[in-house]
Amino acid sequence: MDLPTAISDNVTELLAKILDFIERRRMLITQNIVNVGKKGFVPMDLDAEQFAELMAKAVSEHLCSGRLLLCDGENIQFGENGSFQSQPIVDMEAKKLFENDVKNYVELQVGKLSENLLNKKVAIELLKRRKARSSAAINQ
Repeated sequence: MDLPTAISDNVTELLAKILDFIERRRMLITQNIVNVGKKGFVPMDLDAEQFAELMAKAVSEHLCSGRLLLCDGENIQFGENGSFQSQPIVDMEAKKLFENDVKNYVELQVGKLSENLLNKKVAIELLKRRKARSSAAINQ
């Protein structure tokens, strides 16, 4: 196997997982905003901290051994063929705001959407650069 190709494929796979996670989180946060008027609604989120830790471990393993090793977490499990599950968790900070201060609750959710959008833009830009490098390497 060509090592540069393997490295490219591993990084591309990680970026694809990141984009998938970002999209799942966007949908959940959007539901948190849509349901702002529903009594008894409990705001949910994905465990972004745990996901980041798992991705950092995967990158570290990749740098040390050249292989992509994805480890499961409590709320995130990786499956075959690039699949993974991300279990929503109760967002306790948002839940307290939802119950006591709807205006600040909505601001928190909008802030999370903005952060999520920035993460998406960064991941897409990294994918574009990876694709451009791969195309340049093929053309040489």
